[in-house]
Amino acid sequence: MGFLEFNRDGMGILEVICGPMFSGKTEELIRRIRRALIANQKVIAFKPSLDNRYSVDHIKSHNGKSFKAYVIKSSRDILDHPWMDYHVIAIDEAQFLDDDLIHIVQHMVDNGKRVIVSGLDKDFRGEPFKVMGELLAIADVVDKLYAICVKCGNPATMSQRLIQGEPAHYNSPVIMVGSSELYEPRCRKCHKVPGKPSLEEVLANRRVKEIV
Repeated sequence: MGFLEFNRDGMGILEVICGPMFSGKTEELIRRIRRALIANQKVIAFKPSLDNRYSVDHIKSHNGKSFKAYVIKSSRDILDHPWMDYHVIAIDEAQFLDDDLIHIVQHMVDNGKRVIVSGLDKDFRGEPFKVMGELLAIADVVDKLYAICVKCGNPATMSQRLIQGEPAHYNSPVIMVGSSELYEPRCRKCHKVPGKPSLEEVLANRRVKEIV
């Protein structure tokens, strides 16, 4: 992070940590929180209510590290808390939040806050989560983490969803909260999505929408 890490002179900054499942995103978020605390900075953290896998009211990584967090149902719930009183605002699992988060984060950064956002950049289909895509575009610092493909050992950038041990169909719900019982990290080659439209089908559907 270098000179940006401690938000000197009240300069606002947006940091985005992204990657697939099991790449250490939350662990990295907690590491930055703890370093900020060592620097005597006040930190407030938020997590979506949808993510209750390991803890109801803590940001918690797969390896057990945790930090107390406020649970929110929507992005606007963040504004109900005194975030202006803090130097650092941490938001975990941002892919589960709505598009208002983009404007709220911009507002916080414009007010001199260091905002650290962590989340999945792509869903189980390998397609971008809209809110994360926009946050990545406006971020000052982006760290894209990788896991290890459980099939071949190559760097994994995808989250493979499994239903009864088999790759989930493309038409499965986009949001399905789970851990190792539902997901595993895979590389592009080993990532499988049955029923995923071909390029021809995608382009044909786009033409239809343009005509309509």
